[in-house]
Parts: sequence; structure tokens; C-alpha cells
Amino acid sequence: MSQPSRDRRPYVLVVDDTPSIVHLISRVLTRCGFEVEGASSGAEALARIQDRRPDLILLDVVMPGLSGFDVCARLKESRWTAPIPVIFLTGKTETEDVVKGFQVGGVDYVTKPFQTEELVARVNTHVQLYHLRAILPICSYCSRIRNDEGEWERLEAYIHRQMGANFSHGICPVCYEQVKGKSHT
Repeated sequence: MSQPSRDRRPYVLVVDDTPSIVHLISRVLTRCGFEVEGASSGAEALARIQDRRPDLILLDVVMPGLSGFDVCARLKESRWTAPIPVIFLTGKTETEDVVKGFQVGGVDYVTKPFQTEELVARVNTHVQLYHLRAILPICSYCSRIRNDEGEWERLEAYIHRQMGANFSHGICPVCYEQVKGKSHT
């Protein structure tokens, strides 16, 4: 089983028993910078994942053999595959289907027919979140993080670049007591 490389395009596995859907999604995501492969069944998807772990899986619910819900539940049983974000892509729109998708471990649920811009936005979001959950090398002394380019940068700069978050600085109660105690000695 191969580990994802830091210098590659994000890899998305599209699982749908309708070849035209797989082709359309592959074309759209490839243009957006993703590496995309298709699988036409749940069994084929599970076999592919044993060789290479994707950064995200787009998974149809209704397929012959294993349903998308069954595939997702199996993925979540293994330490190797449990972290992979799964977005269900289906025509099933009933509330109980959506809820079941989340219960078996899906991170999102997109209904067919889908808007390509929305699908790309959701894929981008969940791939970014997946990579943010990865283990980050951090310096024990200065708390700098080694980024994907192998350079060390301030934690705040890294998080701002990855997520757009801004920071304000303050002092927590524990540090305040330590500083206050030192100023009276």
C-alpha cells in the first residue's frame, strides 16, 4: 500500500456504475488539477484502494452488488482507509438516505443532477481538510511547521496560507499567572 506523496496532484477516485458520469466528473476534476480514476462498482473501488489510497472518494449510492453505503462502511472499518473523505453522489434525496450517508461515515452528500461548480468546490474543500488533518512536522523549540515545500514557517503563517484564518494574540490564564509571578520577584 503506497503512501501519498507530497508533491503530487490530489488523487480522487470516482465510483459510479454509469460510465458517462465517471467520464464527466473525471474531465471536470482533471481540468481543476486533480488526478482522477474511475471505478464502476464498489468491489472494484475497494480493490483499487488497497493499492493506492485516494485523497477523496466520490461514491454513488445505488450500484449493483455493494451499495455506496456498504462500501463506505467497509472503508471506515480499516485504519488505512478510514481517514479518506467520502462524498456521496446520488439521486437518492430522501432525508433518511442523506442521514444514512453521514451515519456510515460520509463527509458530504451531493445529489444528481449536480452543478459542476458546486461539486468542484466540495471536492476542493474536503481534500484541503483531509490534508490539514495529516501529521505536520513541528519544531519542538520554535513551533515552526515544515510545509509541503520542505521549508520551515511560522505556525500562524502556515494556517493562514492553508485556511485563510487570521490570528489575534493574547495571553492565556496559565501564562498570565507565570508572567505575573515573575514580575513580583
